[in-house]
Amino acid sequence: MPAKKFLLWNINRKPLGDTVADLADEHAADLVVLLESKISPATMLGLLNMRPRRGGFHLTAGLSAAVTVFTRFSRDFIEPVFESDRVSIRKLSLPALPEILVAAVHFPSKLYWTSVSQGFECTELARQIEIEENHAGHRRTVLLGDFNMNPFEPGLVAAGGLNSVMSRQIAARQERTVQGRDYRFFYNPMWSHFGDAGTNTAGSYFYESSEHVSYFWNIFDQVLIRPELAEAFDTNRLKILTKTRTGSLTRPDGRPDGTLFSDHLPIVFELIL
Repeated sequence: MPAKKFLLWNINRKPLGDTVADLADEHAADLVVLLESKISPATMLGLLNMRPRRGGFHLTAGLSAAVTVFTRFSRDFIEPVFESDRVSIRKLSLPALPEILVAAVHFPSKLYWTSVSQGFECTELARQIEIEENHAGHRRTVLLGDFNMNPFEPGLVAAGGLNSVMSRQIAARQERTVQGRDYRFFYNPMWSHFGDAGTNTAGSYFYESSEHVSYFWNIFDQVLIRPELAEAFDTNRLKILTKTRTGSLTRPDGRPDGTLFSDHLPIVFELIL
């Protein structure tokens, strides 16, 4: 069965078009999701289609100011079903393949929103995703983006939030019940990317504060999968990228090189549909 490869990167308003195109080419991405992009879509499209693997990228329609999506397949196959400033939910209907929903988000930073507000926004997002799943008649949903929250924070794990868990086995139960109400699970494989075992980076975003509690490494950039898509998702194919073919995206200490590139590291993953 064909694998569809996804590239997600918050480029922090930097002119990183060439680097994005190099990564899309190197990893044979079929769908590129950019957050905080100030690059002209026409410019980005031209750079994507200049690379050796050129397969005819297209800019997809969308109204979200925070999310830009390019695909290697016709824009006719990916249709927006819900758009807001920070959320884009699309129906992806490729020929002879099962339809899926692709939801991309960029939530406000903790510089501007409290954790409580972020948590409530997760509740609203979960509600909207359920609405679109009910309209579509299935729960084959992949949710990706910069949540500006770690996988363990209440908005991500609360039943009334995104109800995401670190265990594929638990997510396979489909739902859990709290106070007589049913909540649909998401599986969040990003938990296993904390720490520096096997790599010189321990997350996707680094922030060192002078507070008593500081995590230093964070994983704000995440992909969440509904249990109905779990068999299509290989955790071994999910990577936080630290380099391109031409150089490193990180400093010598492993932190994202926010001077030359972005303060976020990109992630890649694939679905075998």
